[in-house]
Amino acid sequence: MALIQLSQLTFHYPGSYDDVFTGAEARFDTRWKLGLTGRNGRGKTTLLRLLQGQLSPTGGQIVTPPGMHCGYFPCPVPHPDRTLSAVAAELCGAEDWQIARELGRMGLPPERLDQRFDTLSPGEQTRALLALLFLQPGGYPLIDEPTNHLDAEGRARLGAYLRGARGGFLLVSHDRALLDACCDHMLAIERTGLRVRQGNFSAWWQEVQDRDAREAAENERLGREIGRLQAAAGRTARWSDKLEKTKFDTRNSGLRPDRGYVGHKSAKMMKRAKVIEARREQAIADKTALFKDREIAEALRLQPLTHPKDRLLEASDLCVDYGGGPLFAPVRFALHGGDRLALTGPNGCGKSSILRLAAGAPVPHTGQLVQASGLTLSVVPQSAAGLRGTVQRYAEDCAVDLTRLLTILRKFGLERVQFEKPVESWSEGQRKKLLLARSLCQSAHLYLWDEPLNYIDLYARMQVEQLILESRPTLLFVEHDRAFCQAVSTGTVALQPPCAGGGETAY
Repeated sequence: MALIQLSQLTFHYPGSYDDVFTGAEARFDTRWKLGLTGRNGRGKTTLLRLLQGQLSPTGGQIVTPPGMHCGYFPCPVPHPDRTLSAVAAELCGAEDWQIARELGRMGLPPERLDQRFDTLSPGEQTRALLALLFLQPGGYPLIDEPTNHLDAEGRARLGAYLRGARGGFLLVSHDRALLDACCDHMLAIERTGLRVRQGNFSAWWQEVQDRDAREAAENERLGREIGRLQAAAGRTARWSDKLEKTKFDTRNSGLRPDRGYVGHKSAKMMKRAKVIEARREQAIADKTALFKDREIAEALRLQPLTHPKDRLLEASDLCVDYGGGPLFAPVRFALHGGDRLALTGPNGCGKSSILRLAAGAPVPHTGQLVQASGLTLSVVPQSAAGLRGTVQRYAEDCAVDLTRLLTILRKFGLERVQFEKPVESWSEGQRKKLLLARSLCQSAHLYLWDEPLNYIDLYARMQVEQLILESRPTLLFVEHDRAFCQAVSTGTVALQPPCAGGGETAY
């Protein structure tokens, strides 16, 4: 058994407002297929960097097995202009037959070895780097959100590959299907520390829900108990005071009461009142201890506009061509008010191009994409790169209400202290939440979202799902999270290769 142990781990970045970890404790086996989850900004990537040795703990220690080194994805490629074979030899030092075998398990044909790395598609580059990561001798793979920008086929291949991996790994992902497919343990970064649990994501999520339900029931019981004890303590204290006053009374016969006896009874009743009060305080303490790890996913609100026309968008023999030939076969679809259409297809097939064209960008195309007149749009771009400055300045530039924007971000799990930091210092998930929150601040007829869930944590994904199901906006979107698409889409527009014939809306 080869264990990694975190003991009283404390870490904060120089000049930061608060600790990322404070006295964190955890122990896990390097043979486990371990999924790492937690809300954005909780330190998932930071933990990987600590394990890799790129960062040093502020306090406590990390104990790893002797001779173990941690490989990391995504890793920089020193010479991307070289062939994949040369890049592989540089990164892992394995023999060609080993590299070809591993790439084959990732669905990459042998001829890719002779192709320049920078000419591979982003999905192929991701799969190649992951395969090479597992070829490093004595390495413990640290995998940081590998599914971002991977299409459905790429995610399925990745899940199968990780499930069949001969060794263990630590995987950061917010993709529920992937975590279910390949993980046998979960490591959660919760409010009060790190928690390791056996099972895949669904097992962990069920345990979290069961815990929250138990704590909710206990909270209700303690509330009733506190009320009962408070009333009992008050009654007993009043009886004690009333009895104490009788020590100085004069009875009708002229006899005085036995003050010693009365005082004894009064003291006994007061002692009983104090015991009841102590029980009440203990119940209050028990109640306060509840929900320390509960992640509150408050309901979001969206106010979509209603257009007088039923058909908001219509594509007729639409095809995108940047000069190197059509990206997909001519496609036909119609988007009606209340529809939520998912654009599907492999990476690079033109899904984002259709969204940009719908948003009014000058995308070279043939065929037609006709919009209803007077259409108000709200767009979430694929990338959050380039966001800088303060949240206030961002709200002003986007002409959205600052208070509402901050409220949505708080509901997404961002702490108030985060708003004092420059946006460029936020995590990828936090910046993507900012883009999504801005869109939710806008009332629109049509929402165009390009991979809105990239880097966003599980709780926020579920919040967005619930919002869409309740608000029913008109939505044209690209998203590779299978669970999300199944939950919210009313239909799909499947883009086919140019030789496959026309694509149509599928319901």
